[in-house]
Amino acid sequence: MKKHFTCELIAPCGMNCNVCSAYLALNHQLKDMGIRIPYCKGCRPRDKQCAFLKKRCKRLQNRAVHFCYECPEYPCENLKQIDLRYRTFFRMSFLENLRDIKENGMETFLRIQEKKWRCPTCGSVVCCHNGLCFSCDTETLKTKKKMYRWEDE
Repeated sequence: MKKHFTCELIAPCGMNCNVCSAYLALNHQLKDMGIRIPYCKGCRPRDKQCAFLKKRCKRLQNRAVHFCYECPEYPCENLKQIDLRYRTFFRMSFLENLRDIKENGMETFLRIQEKKWRCPTCGSVVCCHNGLCFSCDTETLKTKKKMYRWEDE
């Protein structure tokens, strides 16, 4: 099996940028196929540390923590809000991701994430925002009305 995930793409908040629509769109050059999804290299590679929380968190701005679970205020209200949104709409929990990283280590976390988000058809990566594989579901992506919703919702 080809390894897809890297620790550099795990944001401090627990977001797995490896499965983010904007990262996958860039990786698969979807704009060249006429699919309009913003591009992103990931939170850490862009030096944003965390696109969701950094502007509201001094510790992230000052690089005082590598992951939010290292913060004495963990979990803060901002993290709880984004976690609720992602659990509700995108089948991902930032808090669960952070717990898994803390308890089991990054290598184990990445191995579990690889299995969880693997496309059963081609072995590539399924997007957390819509449940589609950007390798083999491009025709569906071209016609999808709600780009950030899973089909069964």
